Amino acid sequence: MRTETTASVGVGLGRGGRMSRQRKRDAVLRLLRGEDLETLTRALGVTAATVIGWQDSFLAAGEASLATRPSNGEALESERLKAKLGEMLLERELLEAKIAALEANRPLARRRLRP
Repeated sequence: MRTETTASVGVGLGRGGRMSRQRKRDAVLRLLRGEDLETLTRALGVTAATVIGWQDSFLAAGEASLATRPSNGEALESERLKAKLGEMLLERELLEAKIAALEANRPLARRRLRP
C-alpha cells in the first residue's frame, strides 16, 4: 500500500497551493482534448470537482464572449456613441453635397410630396 506525502500531493500546485490561470487553462484544455479526468487530477494534485469547476468557468466565459450584444454599461455606451457618430457622419456628407450643389449653382434635388 502506497502512502502519499504532502509534497507528492501538491506537486502540480503553484505558490501557496494555488495554480496560475495558465496552468488552469492548460488543465481544462487537456480535459477537453480527452485526457482522463482521474489521471489529470492525480497529476495536478487537485480534486475532480476542482477541475470540473475550472472547466465550467472556462466554457461559460467562452460562451459569454460569443454574445452579440455587449453586457456591461461601458460597452453599451460605446456602441451607442458609435451609432450616433455614424449618423452624424452620414448627415455631414449629405450637407457637404448640398453645399457643393449650391456653390455650383445647381438646383437641389426636389423632394416628392407624399400623398
